[in-house]
Amino acid sequence: MKPLRILTWHVHGNYLYSLSRLPHEFIIPVSDDNRPGYSYLGAKIPWGDNIRMVPVNQLSELDFDCVIYQSRQAYEQDRLQILNPVQQKLPSIYVEHNPPEPHPTDTRHVFQVEHGILVHVTQYNALMWDSGITPATIIEHGVPESPGITYGGELAKGIVVINNLASRGRRVGVDIYEKIQQSVPLDLIGMDSERLNGGLGEVKNMDVPACIAHYRFFFTPIRYASLGLSLVEAMMVGMPVVGIAATELPHVIQNGVNGYVSNRPVELMYVCNELLKDRKLALQWGQAAQQTARERFNITRFVADWERVLLQLRA
Repeated sequence: MKPLRILTWHVHGNYLYSLSRLPHEFIIPVSDDNRPGYSYLGAKIPWGDNIRMVPVNQLSELDFDCVIYQSRQAYEQDRLQILNPVQQKLPSIYVEHNPPEPHPTDTRHVFQVEHGILVHVTQYNALMWDSGITPATIIEHGVPESPGITYGGELAKGIVVINNLASRGRRVGVDIYEKIQQSVPLDLIGMDSERLNGGLGEVKNMDVPACIAHYRFFFTPIRYASLGLSLVEAMMVGMPVVGIAATELPHVIQNGVNGYVSNRPVELMYVCNELLKDRKLALQWGQAAQQTARERFNITRFVADWERVLLQLRA
């Protein structure tokens, strides 16, 4: 397949970075008002030459081969305002990053395009969404390895990586984080993390693996969300994962092998403290977590899956 010109949006920086590993040109609309989905790429991530920013008001003048939508706002509203009629009819894909809301099983996806493709990032999300008439497929995350970064686990604490945890509430487990922290030392990084006890602030995207590699384990309090890229990055570094057994995570973490998941906070507290006491056990689980990540979430597989879907779209 010859290189394609693909329009997509800057919604999740790390996901876009993985997507840009495909051998195609990616065009990203930007706006000086820095509104969601239109922020400049910045220097936090080493973007390649195949990704370029275009002022949103110039978008309708360009030629694309296809469009990858990544948000309801972009598909339902923005495309009608910023794309010309020809661009609106181009072959299109919608990447759904999350499980359905408000209802976990009876929510019809907004992307109802018989000749489009709805891409889910986990098996769980695909199971729960009602995709309607749209052909749906699954492309699990792909994360490039961080060269030179090795898990040490020498810091007897757990690390949590969630943006805006305080304001996002019970869905992403702010109450669980606060409960576990009463008996387990936990630090939190991410946007606006300073609002909570243990919050250390935001860490640059590419610096996260090196930052978290010193902690004994990665902890996730999330009740209902997709499988986070930061969790996959932690596994790729070689960290064991402890957290709530919800959505896709029970099919990634095998208890006593590469981490531990449970719906019982008291049980999670016990496991966390066992890892704090036994670094050798944490190293053992972490090694298995890294093997899982390398086999399941490697960037080569991610690129191959996306190439398959793009070929299907253009067929």
